[in-house]
Amino acid sequence: MYWCYFCILFVVLLWYAGFRYKRRNMYLLAKKVKTPKLLFPFFGVSFEVLGNTEAIMNKMKYYSDFSTSSGGVACGWLGPLLYYLITDAEKIEIVLQNILEKDGLHRFIQVLVGNALIFSKETAMGVQINAQDSQGNLILRAVNESLRLSSERIFHLWLQPDWLYKFFPQHKQLLYHTKIVHDFTSEIIRKKRMDTNTKNKDIGQKPDVVQGNSETTFLDLLIRQSDLRGGYTDLELREEVLTFIIAAMDTSATAMGFTLKLMGKYPEIQQRVFKELDAVFEGSDRLLHKHDLAKLQYLERVIKETLRLFPSVPFVVRKAEYDTQLNEDITLPKGAGIICSIWGVHRNPTIWGPDADCFDPDRFLPKRCKDLPACAYIPFSFGPRNCLGYKYAMMSMKTALSTLLRRYRVVGEPEAGPIPHIRVKLEVMLKAVDEYEIAIVER
Repeated sequence: MYWCYFCILFVVLLWYAGFRYKRRNMYLLAKKVKTPKLLFPFFGVSFEVLGNTEAIMNKMKYYSDFSTSSGGVACGWLGPLLYYLITDAEKIEIVLQNILEKDGLHRFIQVLVGNALIFSKETAMGVQINAQDSQGNLILRAVNESLRLSSERIFHLWLQPDWLYKFFPQHKQLLYHTKIVHDFTSEIIRKKRMDTNTKNKDIGQKPDVVQGNSETTFLDLLIRQSDLRGGYTDLELREEVLTFIIAAMDTSATAMGFTLKLMGKYPEIQQRVFKELDAVFEGSDRLLHKHDLAKLQYLERVIKETLRLFPSVPFVVRKAEYDTQLNEDITLPKGAGIICSIWGVHRNPTIWGPDADCFDPDRFLPKRCKDLPACAYIPFSFGPRNCLGYKYAMMSMKTALSTLLRRYRVVGEPEAGPIPHIRVKLEVMLKAVDEYEIAIVER
């Protein structure tokens, strides 16, 4: 019996020795980069990121600060996984320009589809959720729970293996909530297909012809293209629509939420926004025109400063497919994960000065930001995989915020100083813990 145990132990030790030997280059290169002190070094940061999504974000803020104090690069182990966290603009530029492979952790957020179905009045599918009329909205709750569960899985090592995750109650919860989102979206697609086919038969039009003044949604266009190319299945349609929504809509909604929170904290800045709006619209209640957008320069600076302090996507994660040299001292080893901390580089005092944590929209005046490094400000990422919809996002945010702030004043508890204190959590995107509670009064 003891001989059997000895053999098992010997095989395990032999496997572990081989595992370490194959990764010897990774261990060697990791020793050249500073690592935060840990309570249980053998487990890496696994025990440091316990807790809910607010606690996880607080720890990631700490690691970002540690990276900044260590020259812009730090590393740590999440169990057997090595990650580098970078807050230096020049080094982030090297990563985002040359390392394009997404890290394996992205597989945990593939179930996070349909986030913004509940946020936008002008939807990608032409369907109203009316989430604002009911805080207990089923779709809203399903989306938020899916985000929370997937974010916790990313950082809790024991939840990562698929075979092991099935034994935890979180797996059943995640399946339940994502099924709600999938079923809802699939039903909308089914109805849209029927409506489109009926209209085409009634008017005898070709699938690629759009009628004069009829409203055409993103989903309508995809269905027409599907008919033309013989193409999209319902599953593929769902994936395309939800990818568009999560990438474009929810990030903008999050940014606008933080902007409104800050307007309540800084009434003098909100008043400057209103004065600009009043000057552009000359006190009228006419609708915004596309030519007005370029005139809303202070509002744009407010949005940019909000995205600097509270980026919708605070971290971009890549995986090194080969050894990548950052400088003469640091090489990212093949197989390592690289976390580009947008939160960290946006608050790096070596770039933004000692007031990096302060809310100051005028720091985006042309004369003040003309000499910034390319990756000093990257709320929409950077390089070949940057966000393609950044211009659309800015236009949509300026349109929505100007419409609201012309008619209503945001009321909040004024901040005592220039540094805004908003509790945040990491649920794939950066979100306010209080879910953007604000009060508004009619002007």
